[in-house]
Amino acid sequence: MGDPHGVGIVGLGVISGTYLETLTSHPGIRIVAVADLDHERAITVAAGIAGCRALSVAELLADPEVATVLNLTIPAAHAEIARAAVAAGKNVYGEKPLTAAFADGVDLLATRGDAWVGAAPDTVLGTGVQTARAVVDSGAIGRPLSAVATWVAPGHELWHPQPDFYYRAGGGPLLDMGPYYVTSLVHLLGPVVSVVGASSRPRTVRTIGSGPRAGEEIPVEVDTHVTGVLTHAGGALSTVTFSFDAVATGASPIEVHGELGSVSVPDPNLFDGEVRVSALGTPGWTPIAARAGYADAARGIGLIDFVRGHGRADGALGLHVLEIMTELLNAAADGARHDLTTTVERPDLVPLTPATEWRTP
Repeated sequence: MGDPHGVGIVGLGVISGTYLETLTSHPGIRIVAVADLDHERAITVAAGIAGCRALSVAELLADPEVATVLNLTIPAAHAEIARAAVAAGKNVYGEKPLTAAFADGVDLLATRGDAWVGAAPDTVLGTGVQTARAVVDSGAIGRPLSAVATWVAPGHELWHPQPDFYYRAGGGPLLDMGPYYVTSLVHLLGPVVSVVGASSRPRTVRTIGSGPRAGEEIPVEVDTHVTGVLTHAGGALSTVTFSFDAVATGASPIEVHGELGSVSVPDPNLFDGEVRVSALGTPGWTPIAARAGYADAARGIGLIDFVRGHGRADGALGLHVLEIMTELLNAAADGARHDLTTTVERPDLVPLTPATEWRTP
């Protein structure tokens, strides 16, 4: 058994708690340093992790014990921190999206050298999406022809006390929730070659519904209902809808339709969930037992997958997903079909891996 893989975390917001729970319990990983704009927060977090130090970002990037930087900063800072990490010779794994702007993602991967760059979401490596992919890959539904992905909500201002960023440039339902769904569609059906889209902004202001600013109106600077069609390299068409302008939906998060059947895919923002199949000529839906993916996984499994020697959450996939979303918004704005400049190989299917196995070095 070799030494644990040294990880330094930059950004200690709410999402860091889930990552820490996963990674600090893994014997093959050691959190050696943490950094945050609020240094007192870093001190508090470090105090709860054996052997961990609270450092500045510059100190963390220079630390020889840090092999990989876990970048949990806000999206606007993803590119800056990731570029600094690879310039320092570190691997970097970041929260979604890879970078806030597509051009920054292109630059990051072009300058990473020998460093590995990875990006969330890693929810797609759980048993939900991976089992659905195993069904598709097995030929059980025949040749895949299409997919439908749907995520709608009435708007985060109803529950979030500081929702402004959801309605500014870089926000909106597609960039907020799209990475989970679009990444899943690439796993299920392969890379995308072109997109068309349409979008709307039916309200120009939103009213905060909770917290100290309840009742305050905030401007809406982005389109809040985005829909489009993705053309996959294999010929399948995925119809997608992401909206802050709907109360609810009864649609499955994702459905994949083939010549011989359909697959209902569970929520890609979660790691597990029930996969169901409806076969041609057979009424109703049949639940499918988990047959692929990391069982009982949580955020951080993408980094663990890399340490285990796979790297399925690679930055090339993150960049392709980012371009899909970017060009979907551009296509919605100008009404034209947009061809993509990136492509990617589908990551290898994750064999069904119990937690007792993936939690070992």
